[in-house]
Amino acid sequence: MQPSEYPAKQAEIKWHHWQAAEPVLAAELRVVAGFEAELLRVWEGSDFVAQYCLKQPELLMRLQRTGALARRYAEGELDALLGDRLGAVADEPALHRQLRRFRNEQMVRIIWRDLCQAAPLDETLADLSALADACVARSLALLHVWATEKHGVPRGETGEPQSLVVLGMGKLGARELNLSSDIDLIFAYPEQGETDAVRPLSNEQFFIRLCQQLVKALNSQTADGFVFRVDARLRPFGDAGPLAFSFDAMETYYQSHAREWERYAMIKARVVAGDAAAGREVMAMLQPFIYRRYLDFGAIESIRDMKRLISRELKRKGMADNVKLGPGGIREIEFIGQAFQLIRGGREPELQIRPILPVLRVLGEKQQLSAEEVAELSEAYRFLRRVENRIQAWKDRQTHLLPESEAGRLRIARTMGFADWASFFAVLERHRLRVQAHFDNVFALSEEVVAESPLQALWEQELEDEQAVALLEQSGYAAGATVLARLEAFREGHACRRLGQRGRHRLEELMPVLLEAVAQSPVPDVTLERILKILESIARRTAYLALLVENPTALSQLVKLAGISPWIAQQVARHPLLLDEMLDPRRLYTPLKREGLEAELETALAAVDADDLEQQMERMRQFTQSNMLRVAAADLTGGIPLMVVSDYLTEIAETVTRKVLEQAWDCLVAKHGRPSNVVGDGKGFAVIGYGKLGGIELGYGSDLDMVFLHGNDNPNGMTDGERPIANDLFYARLGQRMIHMYTTRTPAGTLYEVDMRLRPNGNSGMLVSSLEAFEQYQKNAAWTWEHQALLRARAVAGDTEVIERFQRLRREVLGRERDPERLREDVREMREKMRAALDKSKDGHFDIKQGAGGIADIEFMVQYGVLRWAHKHPDLLDWTDNIRLLDTLAGHRLFTGEVAEQLAGNYRALRAAYHRKALSELPGLVSGDELLQERAQVWALWQRLMTA
Repeated sequence: MQPSEYPAKQAEIKWHHWQAAEPVLAAELRVVAGFEAELLRVWEGSDFVAQYCLKQPELLMRLQRTGALARRYAEGELDALLGDRLGAVADEPALHRQLRRFRNEQMVRIIWRDLCQAAPLDETLADLSALADACVARSLALLHVWATEKHGVPRGETGEPQSLVVLGMGKLGARELNLSSDIDLIFAYPEQGETDAVRPLSNEQFFIRLCQQLVKALNSQTADGFVFRVDARLRPFGDAGPLAFSFDAMETYYQSHAREWERYAMIKARVVAGDAAAGREVMAMLQPFIYRRYLDFGAIESIRDMKRLISRELKRKGMADNVKLGPGGIREIEFIGQAFQLIRGGREPELQIRPILPVLRVLGEKQQLSAEEVAELSEAYRFLRRVENRIQAWKDRQTHLLPESEAGRLRIARTMGFADWASFFAVLERHRLRVQAHFDNVFALSEEVVAESPLQALWEQELEDEQAVALLEQSGYAAGATVLARLEAFREGHACRRLGQRGRHRLEELMPVLLEAVAQSPVPDVTLERILKILESIARRTAYLALLVENPTALSQLVKLAGISPWIAQQVARHPLLLDEMLDPRRLYTPLKREGLEAELETALAAVDADDLEQQMERMRQFTQSNMLRVAAADLTGGIPLMVVSDYLTEIAETVTRKVLEQAWDCLVAKHGRPSNVVGDGKGFAVIGYGKLGGIELGYGSDLDMVFLHGNDNPNGMTDGERPIANDLFYARLGQRMIHMYTTRTPAGTLYEVDMRLRPNGNSGMLVSSLEAFEQYQKNAAWTWEHQALLRARAVAGDTEVIERFQRLRREVLGRERDPERLREDVREMREKMRAALDKSKDGHFDIKQGAGGIADIEFMVQYGVLRWAHKHPDLLDWTDNIRLLDTLAGHRLFTGEVAEQLAGNYRALRAAYHRKALSELPGLVSGDELLQERAQVWALWQRLMTA
């Protein structure tokens, strides 16, 4: 290469020509410290900038004088500058001219700052994206006005004016535009209708013409160049579809016709121009298409297909020099991130973001990628994007190919900060090799030939019945003929017959593996029956079949837990979303405590619109079911003891209750304002848990016994909103809304069944009582059994001041001295009434809870003891659960001998038996010859304490 061909020398020659042509301007610029060195560096790297400055010499002076080359633009500044430039534009030719001149001037500024390393990569990409946003939005605004002047205002069915919404896809959507990128756009409008002109156009005609004008304004080549090349082929049906779609047409397309790669493309979609409210509407409509509500392992096969296409494409000639599409290029980094987003984004809202670097960071935080992978992929991405920009800066052309000429290679190396091509290329290759290794690792396709399961032929009906029965029994099933008949019924059942081709293929992959896994379980025949019921409930949702095919861990956990517990099998059949919990055994068998529960619930609700009550309720139900499953899994495998199980289940209910109260309160305050006399951040309202909730003894299917109290001393006062209502009405509606949120059935079922009958005067009483009324009732009208219930009462959510007042009142009421004999008679009489009404012991079976010597007898003895002696020993009122109450009674030696200790031991034994029945979806009955010692001891103690 001759010296005159060196890029630096070429830049010097151009600079000399410019100085000769503009001596006055040159003299002023030469005295600016460091300016000439920067100019030579930029002109060496960008012939586009050099040529534009030679044509428009005053531009260079203006950029220098205004300081535009030395500072970062503020957010919105580019849009404001373009708005000023277009202020006097009155027609399309003038719009085209001003857009191109503005674009070229800003490209000079952006490339200058990039090549001088005055702007980091993030700023360069953001500025280019902001420039495109401004050009699209400002052009659309003018063109829309001119179109309405000519054709009238497009209106919907109700007469509402309609506006176009422009979605930016790809790098524009992610605000990662490069120096000479196409912009991928999709156009949509809200409703069909027509313009209000004398000779109206349909909305479709109006908006298609508007889109054509917008594309022309940006895309067409004139004497001033172009603005941005526009690619609209990502729209529904591609080039075969109309340029603009109504929202309904778009929704139909994405629900019924869209392909998997279109989900991949939509990850980066963003509203870049048009009506903001309509834009939010269309993005909300697209959200379920982009991100499934479950972990979408059905996407894996499509992702692998795309990966295979990429791998084949890499072998094409010339790909080695392509920094975007070639081996270890930019596309492979983006593909890694977006594949995880497709699979996990529906359940993990943190992944519902567009730029790739934050996606990689989140994947690292969630341990989907290692810290090393995230660091190396991020570093490579930044390096490759800078190389891409340096390539495109030279001629303002969309290319991703490394230069072939010696001069071009030296230019790229120097603009990247290297002395020569060899040192630059060594670093480039290091990055690309790392990216390719990580890409291959993430999408590794097993090359091993998997041995066919011997049960494959059985499932595919290639065996005679005798052979099939023998094979099943050899594999571990007890009754081969019965199992074979059940499999046949399953295959011919409604769920399987309605499967599509993809679902049938998934089922064929799953069943042999499933049959083999179940055969290894302790009770294969029973386990298979439970799992077939699950498959019947999920068969049409092929993503769940894919999850089990793709994840041996999930399948093994399902087989394990379904074999142990019909309750878990029933829950999964009713709520298939729970299959996601099977993916990670560390998570599955480690229930969350209070802080973890609160954080997870906040995350689950963060992605839901604050006004979308149905989705809020759905997410809370999913949260509750998932966490109850974790508790059950740990419980069944011995990970946590029985008494701790109730602690976990109670904390789940309390976490949900606090959130239900918060959301119900926020909704009513938005409508009616806050009740008067409410101080600070308080609500003047509290939720009191009774029964198992109050006693921290919830089981898997327990109702929530609750009482609602308000502490507002001015019930007739009014709320302070625009639609005020009386304070007491506000609190009544608050209680009603909470019950609605608990009990309304959504696709995920109900949250909890709620029992409010323990409130003053039962079902005939006010839903929400004032503390004053509650106090009067408890002191003057409550029966002994209601004070027994109050022993188990505990505040679980609400206003601190109201809770404190309730606690003082509870201690005062329960701490009164009572006539021991009258108390004993009242408690015994109530227990006998309850036993007569509820005891299901018969035909050789014993009712664990209500039978003579059962759980209820222990609870009534404890309540009798506390009510009898609380006036002397106030610490008896510190707890609401039976075990700690028995411990306190024992500590004070209030029950003679070892009574308290015996009751505690028997209580644990009976609770464990009742608990096992609940997990087995069986009534709380045992055979008459079970638990004989415990029952006899409890009954003897009942006779001794309560009938003596």
